[in-house]
Amino acid sequence: MFKKTTLLTLGATIFFTLSACDAGDLFSMPQDKETAPVNTTGNEQNEQTTDNKEEKEDVITLPQGLLQKGDQGNDIESLQKALNELDYNLEETSQFDDKTTWAITDFQFQIDGLDITGIYDDKTKLALEAQFESDNQVKPGDGLPLQKTTETDDGIEVTGNPYEVLVLVNKEHALPDDFTPDDLVIPNVRFPFTEDLPKKQMRKVAADALEEMFDAADDKGLELFAQSGFRSFDRQEEIFAANVEKNGEEAANKYSARPGESEHQSGLTMDVTSADVGFDLIIDFGETPEGKWIEKHASDYGFIIRYPEGKEDITKYQYEPWHLRYVGEKAAKDIMDKSITFEEYLENL
Repeated sequence: MFKKTTLLTLGATIFFTLSACDAGDLFSMPQDKETAPVNTTGNEQNEQTTDNKEEKEDVITLPQGLLQKGDQGNDIESLQKALNELDYNLEETSQFDDKTTWAITDFQFQIDGLDITGIYDDKTKLALEAQFESDNQVKPGDGLPLQKTTETDDGIEVTGNPYEVLVLVNKEHALPDDFTPDDLVIPNVRFPFTEDLPKKQMRKVAADALEEMFDAADDKGLELFAQSGFRSFDRQEEIFAANVEKNGEEAANKYSARPGESEHQSGLTMDVTSADVGFDLIIDFGETPEGKWIEKHASDYGFIIRYPEGKEDITKYQYEPWHLRYVGEKAAKDIMDKSITFEEYLENL
């Protein structure tokens, strides 16, 4: 449980002041003749000032707008103070760090109707406000237990928060072996196959964005098809082993991820294609009308082309114009506008 705290949101606070009026004024208020003016001693004034200061210190302002990992400033400190009222025990550093990201993720896990992203948005703000009036408060760690980043024997970092939208997954940063997202759904988009396969799935926040993007492409007379989304650790293990057997490990590692190192396991990725390339996942897709539209507009819906051309030395993968990764609109626009990789974006944070 947390102490009752005054919660302020942006908006003007209006003070009404009643001043002394002349005898003819309608709202003049006669003074009680038997009541003598009260003189406040110096000690009483000091106590009153101290009380006012303590009251001001208890006031918490929840920021407006979207905030995420890497952001900093007074808004972040205000957010951290609010989360600490829910016993999250964060350092109030004004930095949207890993632990603040975890706290937001865990909070979202425990509130019905919130997307699980680790990003603070308007819906999360409203849910936080409601907590201060609720008798059924969230409990830190009940949604997503706090886990530290670990390291494998091969020196690969394994994330402690696989649910955050900005989680880095590559050859040096892996997902836990047993990670399967709880919020997988099948987006209502076209697939070039009818079987009800796990690879149709994405995490809900990414699936919703994919539907919006496909609708926008439809409006332009384009036909996108979703080919491959979620892939479990075990399935990735099978695929990588088959590619190694076929082409050798060195070659396979340029286009296929080792288990745990695949973005498909995150549930935030969808490979897309079109009829012009026979629904294959090939570089030629980038030259189709659908591929060119994707390159220009994917970021409008929170997606990036994860493995861009000319950045192979950073991503360690070949150019894949079909491989879309959801990172949220704020990050996606920054990445695509600057023509940088996800790795470079996170480094700059």
